[in-house]
Amino acid sequence: MIALSLKVNAARSTLSVTWDDGVVSDIPAAALRAHSRAAGQVRSRIDGRAEVFEAITLTGADPIGAYAVRLVFSDGHDRGIYPWVYLRALADSTV
Repeated sequence: MIALSLKVNAARSTLSVTWDDGVVSDIPAAALRAHSRAAGQVRSRIDGRAEVFEAITLTGADPIGAYAVRLVFSDGHDRGIYPWVYLRALADSTV
């Protein structure tokens, strides 16, 4: 699974991903932030401390080679790398 294009909407509330199979996924910034794979966020989920990120926005989306994207959020969080396979699974689960 490979993302052909990434686009943050004008309100910065959604990441639109066009996949190599033609599917277009619109993933809310709040879902992306809540499911960050950064160590601190993973630990929070393991400990059952679900955080809510309703007002969060995307401030950046930087491709990492040909396998992932690093997202930057309005709260300053920029440690999560989202491999295409993980991002697609997340997109499919938020539909």
